Amino acid sequence: MKREIIHKLEIWKNSSNRKPLILTGARQVGKTWAIQEFGRTKFKNTAYIMFEKNENMRKLFEGSLAPKDLLPFLQAESGESITNDTLLIFDEVQAAPNALTAL
Repeated sequence: MKREIIHKLEIWKNSSNRKPLILTGARQVGKTWAIQEFGRTKFKNTAYIMFEKNENMRKLFEGSLAPKDLLPFLQAESGESITNDTLLIFDEVQAAPNALTAL
């Protein structure tokens, strides 16, 4: 399934001043599929974290927001090594407001 969103995500990836991306839209329109497909095809690794039903991940962001403190837990949760060529996906991140601050 080819979607225009993949092309727009490629533009974001190739930007020299890339910032964290927040993908918003109506429910059940394919946002999660699109971002996971983008990660699968355009990055070496994709680390997926779902916040909605994951109390441990929500609590993690109540402590230190320093990347050196967060990365080991994010790697363990996702099962992926997080490097410069990893797409880190925070799904339903609104369930953990401090995670938005960490971005």
